Amino acid sequence: MSLRQYEYALAVAEAGSVTAAAELLHVAQPSMSQQIRGLERELGVQLFARTPTGLVPTVVGRAFLREAQVAVSASRRARATARAGADELTGELTVAVQMGFGTRQLPGALAALRRRYPRLEVTVFEEQSSAELDRLCGKGVLDLALMAACERTPADAHRLGEEEFVVVLGDGCAQLAADRVELRDLGGEPWVRFDRDSALDGVLLSVLRENDLTPVTAARVSQTATAVRWAAHGLGVTLVPASAVPQGYEHLVRPASPSVFQPVIAVLRQEAGPAETALLELLREENWSESRSPSASGSASLSAVS
Repeated sequence: MSLRQYEYALAVAEAGSVTAAAELLHVAQPSMSQQIRGLERELGVQLFARTPTGLVPTVVGRAFLREAQVAVSASRRARATARAGADELTGELTVAVQMGFGTRQLPGALAALRRRYPRLEVTVFEEQSSAELDRLCGKGVLDLALMAACERTPADAHRLGEEEFVVVLGDGCAQLAADRVELRDLGGEPWVRFDRDSALDGVLLSVLRENDLTPVTAARVSQTATAVRWAAHGLGVTLVPASAVPQGYEHLVRPASPSVFQPVIAVLRQEAGPAETALLELLREENWSESRSPSASGSASLSAVS
């Protein structure tokens, strides 16, 4: 088995067909087909099943691809580190963010990183589940992650600041007349919530329980921007990270009382290379306290910092 075969298999899983994967990697389709068949023969398993919508990984294939991704990521990091010079850092950097975190700060840091290392390729994705994010960190798949809590050592986990959670109200709601929203005044209000395994829904539930509120679920969504828009249209109130509020909806946002915030922790992979180390320093230079409001009646921190 070779890393090239791993890369081919990962490309097929992403593209859904050998032909599309070959075009993506600029490889001849017959050559890629031969490599995939050779990999399956050597492993003694079927990695992909043919369906009406294309090739999809089998159960065994999905397990193999998870480990293949770890191996390919490690190889890319090794090549990038070996080629790193004063201004010639190349390779791929994989960054994951807990849903809603760093929406204002991460783009500026990444733009500065690209200006410093223009040949560096950066992949960023948001993850709803904090448990999955921590698992990916432990597997070595991620170069850097932004999250609220982790079990890593202080050498790998770096606190950047705090992310305040704010209440989003419907246009014309009476509570908009106040500077802050008393959470206990929201009893009986319907809520726009998040997917059940989402860290954001965990925050919302914790806040409601701490304020003796029973949630009435109006809807569940996957994205913070969707929750804000639906709340703005009067479907229900919602609670989101302040930095995740889309432009144009700021007039419908109020700090909560008691205030709600979570720490923002940057977690580096073990034996971090120059790219992720540079990104960490750029993130430190960003303002992580601009969205926090003075506490009107105390504050509630939902996660301890490791």
